[in-house]
Amino acid sequence: MTPFFSKSQIALAALATLGSAAVIAPTLATAAGKTPGKYVAGDFHNHTTCSDGAISMQKLVKKSTDKTTDTPWGLDWFVQAGHGGRGNRNCTLAEDESLSTPAYPHVAGQGPTTTWSNSIGAAAIKGDSGGVGGNGNMWRWQSMQEFQYPQLEYLAAKNNLPMFLGLESVVAGHEHSSMAIISGQMPSSIDTATLPTTPGYTALGNANALSKWSYCFDRNDTDTSRGNVTGSAIGNNWDCTNPNSADSTSTAIGWSATGKKLVPTSGTGVGTRGHLKTVEAMKWMADFHGQTSYYVPAHLERAGPFNPNGNNGFNVEHLRNLNNAAPAVAFGFESQPGHGASDARGEYHQRRNNIGGTLTDSVGGTTYGGTGVYASEVGGVWDALLGEGRNWWFFASSDWHNRGSFGPDDRRSTQDFLPGEYQRTYVMVRNGADKLRPQTIVDGLRTGNAWAASGQLIDRLAFVACASYPGIGARSNASVEALAVSAATNGTDIDKTGCATMGEKLVVRPGADIVIAIALRDPAGASYAPYSFANPSLAQVGISQPLNKPVLDHVDVIRGLVTGYKAPASADYAGEWPRNANWLKADGTTTGLASVPAAAKNTSAAVLKTFGNGSSAWTQVQSGVDNSVFLKMSFRIPAVQASQYVRLRGTNLPAAVPYETDANGNPLADVYTNAIDPTMLRIPCTTAATNQPAAGATMTTGTIDGCPAHMETATGAANPIVGQKAVSYDVAAWADLWFYSNPIYVQVANSFTVAGVR
Repeated sequence: MTPFFSKSQIALAALATLGSAAVIAPTLATAAGKTPGKYVAGDFHNHTTCSDGAISMQKLVKKSTDKTTDTPWGLDWFVQAGHGGRGNRNCTLAEDESLSTPAYPHVAGQGPTTTWSNSIGAAAIKGDSGGVGGNGNMWRWQSMQEFQYPQLEYLAAKNNLPMFLGLESVVAGHEHSSMAIISGQMPSSIDTATLPTTPGYTALGNANALSKWSYCFDRNDTDTSRGNVTGSAIGNNWDCTNPNSADSTSTAIGWSATGKKLVPTSGTGVGTRGHLKTVEAMKWMADFHGQTSYYVPAHLERAGPFNPNGNNGFNVEHLRNLNNAAPAVAFGFESQPGHGASDARGEYHQRRNNIGGTLTDSVGGTTYGGTGVYASEVGGVWDALLGEGRNWWFFASSDWHNRGSFGPDDRRSTQDFLPGEYQRTYVMVRNGADKLRPQTIVDGLRTGNAWAASGQLIDRLAFVACASYPGIGARSNASVEALAVSAATNGTDIDKTGCATMGEKLVVRPGADIVIAIALRDPAGASYAPYSFANPSLAQVGISQPLNKPVLDHVDVIRGLVTGYKAPASADYAGEWPRNANWLKADGTTTGLASVPAAAKNTSAAVLKTFGNGSSAWTQVQSGVDNSVFLKMSFRIPAVQASQYVRLRGTNLPAAVPYETDANGNPLADVYTNAIDPTMLRIPCTTAATNQPAAGATMTTGTIDGCPAHMETATGAANPIVGQKAVSYDVAAWADLWFYSNPIYVQVANSFTVAGVR
C-alpha cells in the first residue's frame, strides 16, 4: 500500500520525541463498481449511568432505536459510548419492569444508579483503588469488557439491531474524543444465537480491544494493574508497548514499567506530553486495528485552545498530527456538538475554561447555528484541512446525558436531545445484501460519504460532481441532475465512471467543466419538535412557520482550493484560533478571518453558489419511489485549472435574520440565544400557550402551542427585550437548523494532488 507522503514529511519535526510515524492509507471506495448501500442515520456519542448519564443501557438503547409513537426518531445504527476513566454505578440494571428482559431482568429495589459495590460486590471490582478497600469505582475497561459489552450484544441479538460499543475518551493533552475499536465485537454468530430465557448471558464476541485501549490510553485511566485483579497476575496482563514505535515506552512521555503503559506526569508540560501519548494511541490503533477503529475529536472547540501545561482543546496542528499518524483512524471531527438545548448551546461559552489562571473562552466563544467555529466559519479550520487535500470529515452527535430540568421521558429539554431526536449523522453503509454490521458502518464513516442534519431539516441528500469535456464526453446539467435525483429518491448514491460524491475524488484533465448536481428532501409534515407555535426567529422577518414544521430556505455550495499538505516544520502548520475578544467581541460580532493565523484558515474558501429563496432557483420533482417531493439543482464550474473541493450547507433561516444570520447567510454567534447570559438574549417569544403542561407534569406526547414556561427571561437595563421571554434552551435549537455535507474533491492533472483521498 503506497503511503500518501514520505516518513520525513509525516515526522512531527516540532515534537522530536514522536519519531517517524507509519502512515496507513485509508481504504476508500472507487468512483465506480461500488458495493450497493444506503444512507443510514446513527449516533456515536452518548452516555449512560456507567459514566455520567442519567439512564441505563437498556433505556438508552430503547429510546435511541425504537421506531414507535413515543420515539419516532429511532436510529438505523447506534454506538453506545460513555466517558473513559471510571464510575461507580451499574448501568446494566433496568429502571423498571417495562425494560426487563429474560437475561437482564429488573431487580426490585435496584436501578441504574445502584453502585457496583451494592450490586456485584466490592470484591468483584478489579484494578487499583476500586473494590475492597478502595473507593467503589470500577475502571471503564472492566465495565465495558465484563458488563456493558455482553449486555449490548444481547440487546443487539434480541432486537436484531446494528449496534456496537464505543468510548468518549478523556484525551491525554486535550479534552474528549469519540472513538471505537470494533475488533471482536458483534460476530455474525449472534445472528443465529439461542438467547437465554433466564438471567445471565455469555457473550459470543468481546470488547477486549476497546477495553485494552481504554486502559492504555485514556487520560482518566490511571490504573496500573495491567487489567488484573489487584496485586496478582490474574486477568488480562495487558502490555501497551507498540513494537513499531520506540516512543511507545518513552520515559519522557511517562512510561510506567509497573502498568506497562504511558501515564503522563502532571505539572509543567503535561499538555505537550499528553498530546504525544495521544499520537502514540493513534499509531497503536493504526498498527493493530487499522480498519476496525475510528478516532473523532468531540466538541473540540469547547475546552478552549491547546494548553501545553494542562488538558484543554485542539489547535489545528494537533488535528494534523493525529491525521498524519493514522489517516485511516483519525479522519474527522465532531464540530457540531451535542447538548443543543443547554443554556449555552453545545456547552460552549465565554470564560468557560481556566487556562493558566486566565478565564478563557471556548474557541470561537460560542457555537454558530449550533456548530463550532472550526467548521461553521467559511475559510476556517475545516477548510484549512480540506485545502490540504486531507481526509477530514464532519460529524455530529447527541452527547446525550439528561434533559436538564426535565425527566428523561419529557419532550422538553434544557440540556440534551436523545440520540436521533435532533442531530443525525447519515453515512453511506455498503452492506450489499447483508444486514448492517459494525465493520461496514465503520468503513462508511471512514470514507467521508456522510452528512449531518439537525431538527429533521432534510432527510435525503445526493451530492454529485461529474466531469464534462466540451465537445468530447460532454455531460449536460440535466443528465447529472438525473443521477442525483435517482440516488436521493432511493436513499443511495451514484455509481458512475467520471463522477464522484461525498468523500471521493474526481480526477480530471485541465479545462474540464465540473457539473455539480444536488437532490434532497425537505421532509413533509411535523418534525420531532414538541412545539407547534410559529418560529420566533423567523417572525422577526415576517415569516410565520411552525417550529415543528421547518422549511429549508437555501443551500450554499462552498468551494476552496487544494494546495497540498503543510510540512510539520513549516510556519503555517501550527496556529491557535484567536482567544476571547480577539475573536468574539462583547457585542457578539467577530473580528473575522483577518485575525486568524495562516495555519488555521483557507482564504480561498467561499460560497460559490446559493440555491433557494432569493437565490438561484431549485426545481421540485416528484419521487418515483414514494411520491414525496424532492428538490433538485445544478450548475457548472467551467474549465477548471486548479485542484479544489466543494461542500454544502443549508438552513431554515434566510440571510439577515436578526441575531441568527448575517447579510450573507452565515450563522451568527449563538450568544444571542444562550440563557447562560440573559443580558445578551435578543429574540422575544410572544406567542401565549393555551396548553402549557402543569408545573411538574411530564410531557410525553403532543405539542405546546405557545412559548413554554421554561424559556429564559431577558435581563439587563440596556436590553431592548428586558422582562420578556426570549428564544433559549430547546426552542433556540429547534428555531435554528443546519445541515452540512462532506466535500467532493476535484483533482486537476498538473495541479496539486489530493493526497488524502484515493
